[in-house]
Amino acid sequence: MSPVLLMLIGLAIFAVGYLVYSRYLSRRVFRLDDSFATPAHELNDGVDYVPTNRFILWGHHFTSVAGAAPIVGPAIAVIWGWVPAFLWVTLGTVFFAGMHDLGALWASARNKGRSIGALSGRYIGKRGAGLFLVVIFLLLLMVIAAFAVVIKNLLISTPSAVIPTWGAIGVALLVGVAVYRLRWPLLPVTVVGVVALYALIVLGDQVPVVLPDDFLGMGPATFWILALFIYGAIASLLPVWVLLQPRDYINGVQLFVGLILLFGSVLTATLFSGAAPEIVAPAINTAVPDGTPSMVPLLFVTIACGAISGFHGMVSSGTSSKQLDKETDARFVGYFGAIGEGLLSLGTILAVIAGFRTVAEWNEVYSAFGAGGVGAFVTGGGALMQAGIGLPASLSATVLATMAVLFAATTMDTGMRLLRFVVQEIGDAVKVRISKVPATIVVVVVGLGLTFSQGLGGDGGLRIWPLFGTTNQLMASLTLSIIAVMLIRKRRNPLPAMIPLVIVFVLSFWAAIEQLASFADPAKADWLLFALDVIIIASSVWVAVEAVLAMRRAAREEPEHEDEDARLVAVREEV
Repeated sequence: MSPVLLMLIGLAIFAVGYLVYSRYLSRRVFRLDDSFATPAHELNDGVDYVPTNRFILWGHHFTSVAGAAPIVGPAIAVIWGWVPAFLWVTLGTVFFAGMHDLGALWASARNKGRSIGALSGRYIGKRGAGLFLVVIFLLLLMVIAAFAVVIKNLLISTPSAVIPTWGAIGVALLVGVAVYRLRWPLLPVTVVGVVALYALIVLGDQVPVVLPDDFLGMGPATFWILALFIYGAIASLLPVWVLLQPRDYINGVQLFVGLILLFGSVLTATLFSGAAPEIVAPAINTAVPDGTPSMVPLLFVTIACGAISGFHGMVSSGTSSKQLDKETDARFVGYFGAIGEGLLSLGTILAVIAGFRTVAEWNEVYSAFGAGGVGAFVTGGGALMQAGIGLPASLSATVLATMAVLFAATTMDTGMRLLRFVVQEIGDAVKVRISKVPATIVVVVVGLGLTFSQGLGGDGGLRIWPLFGTTNQLMASLTLSIIAVMLIRKRRNPLPAMIPLVIVFVLSFWAAIEQLASFADPAKADWLLFALDVIIIASSVWVAVEAVLAMRRAAREEPEHEDEDARLVAVREEV
């Protein structure tokens, strides 16, 4: 199949999903209402609860949930063949991720912006809520520690990405001041911000920054990790409009520019180049390298972000719901945010299956499970850009590496903010009030402790990463269970939530059991991961049982009327 045809089919599936299925969910299932007083208005504090333009909020939400995962997952998963990866990314985005992300945003907005962990106490029960927080804490800890290592590795391997990575912070601060303090129109500010960001990318390509082996008494790896945690801590404490919102918004626009370049390169290389790109990866790989796990169920946890991801539910309920201006904006922010991730994953698939010239080159990269990743995306995507639009190889690599770094950074700082909320919620559960700064210090100490647990190179940041895929998908199924309980209580159709709930839970639980066996393998036993996997499996099963019981209770109880949670007002602007 031509990569252009594959690209057009994928884009068509996403378009139909947003125009048709998301409309059905918004109008018939969630019944989004403009007259509803969102938490951003009801609890406006200028720090976490801030009514936000839907385009800016979409950028903040999308880049927070994206990170490097929709690049890493598909780039690894094509080892089983491009057909299963393509189908899971496109159909999973439309019917699973869109429902999950929009549903989590709606559920939180209808409950004063409470997080999924807090909602579990109300809709599933107090017995399951504590265990739910354990799963959330471990998942967020994996994200901030692992993404710090991913960013560090990219800054060292691609020094041309250093200037645009840190320069983007200055651009974001200026965009925030221009929009929120000077009240300048969004469109010209966006244009100037994106131009400035790409100017930094060009500058970075010309002036790569390579740190010496001994920099301020530490190695480059240690320095970058410490710098990232300090940045993340400061960003998580600042009002969202100062840095997180504008940074994520500009990054979101930058992503679409990057995707246009990537998709456009595939099209122009096919139409105008004498050497049109070809798909060199197998459709179904029947000769996977030794040591590659079975496609089912591992494909469905290897590709998490880009199909469905529990982390999205935490972002939707942890930060995005607190900034929703109108409830109807949830469709654009939540569902289209999932579509944005799907587009990034689709672009990644095209880069790693059509960006290599020969089957032999592809096989050399995919010689072992996990060998493909960000590096394969940067290499393959850079080759496509060079062939399609003539962008020099080094500049193409800088564009794609900067894209990966900026997304990973936005996910890391949002993850630290969310983990701070979780620490505060855990404190509330044990009757100990923890303010923002001490909670953030706890997050930084625990995160750095894990990251440096195996040395100053930061290898410990990936110590528990093998559990991310299964934990993330189990988290998604538990989030869907809360949405299902809410829909049953309101006597609305719960099947759009329950069908993906059952499928995702079965596949992720299956994967967790398989991983448990591998962690106990005497030849490569890892008893820390074994113990954590046991905790995650036990907690998930317990919460799942509690969720089933909650659904049965909800079906027997009197229907929940809108005025029980809506706080509808005649004129929203009066709030």
